[in-house]
Amino acid sequence: MEDVAELDRMQAAYKAAVEAWIKAIRAEEALASVNHSVAEVAQSAGAHFREDALRNGVKAAKTQYEDALREKYFSF
Repeated sequence: MEDVAELDRMQAAYKAAVEAWIKAIRAEEALASVNHSVAEVAQSAGAHFREDALRNGVKAAKTQYEDALREKYFSF
């Protein structure tokens, strides 16, 4: 059961990463929906970099989780 607990942990981490990424996308979307001043353009660029970093975190968490599933069920 320990290996299932580890899969549960990885799945929860993956889900949390996706939820954080969704919030970042919505924040960027909100900034893309207004008339921009110079300050808002800078905020939009920052939002894009945050979204991109979170997306990379999602991809890493997904890879880790999927690799663990392959190992458990297919031994590779």
